[in-house]
Amino acid sequence: MKITYRGDYALKAILDLTLNHNNVVTIHDLAKRAQIPIKFLEQVLLELKRGGFVESRRGNVGGYLLAKHPSQIRVGDIIRFIDGPLEPIACTEKDYSGCSDIYKCAFRKIFKEVAQATSDIVDNINFEELAKQVESTSGIFVYQI
Repeated sequence: MKITYRGDYALKAILDLTLNHNNVVTIHDLAKRAQIPIKFLEQVLLELKRGGFVESRRGNVGGYLLAKHPSQIRVGDIIRFIDGPLEPIACTEKDYSGCSDIYKCAFRKIFKEVAQATSDIVDNINFEELAKQVESTSGIFVYQI
C-alpha cells in the first residue's frame, strides 16, 4: 500500500470535515487548517464528492460537509477510493490468476498477511473515532499520517 499526496489530502480533508461536522466548511478554511494547496484540494474534494463522501453547498455560506455520518466512513474506505487496493502486490488479490507460480510462491503468503494486517487496522477505525482521538489530545489538530 502506498498513500499518495492525493490520498493523504483526502484523509486530512475528511478528518477536518469530521472535526467540524455540524458546519459547512469553506475550502479556504479547510486548506489553511490542513495545509493543503487550494487547487489540489479542489480536485480532491471533487473526487470525494463523486465518491459520495462529501457534499458541496453553493452561495455566500457555501462550502463542504460530509455526506455521511463520520461513524460510517472508515479510513480504509478513503484510502481504497483514492489510491486503490491495499494489497502490496497484485497476486494477493482475490481470484488473481496472472502467475503460474502462485500456489508455490513463498512470498505470496507473507504479502497476504501484510495486506490482512493493514486492512484490519484501516477498516476498524472510522472518522468519528479518529476525531475523538484528535480532540482528546489537548484540542490541537494534528493532521500527520
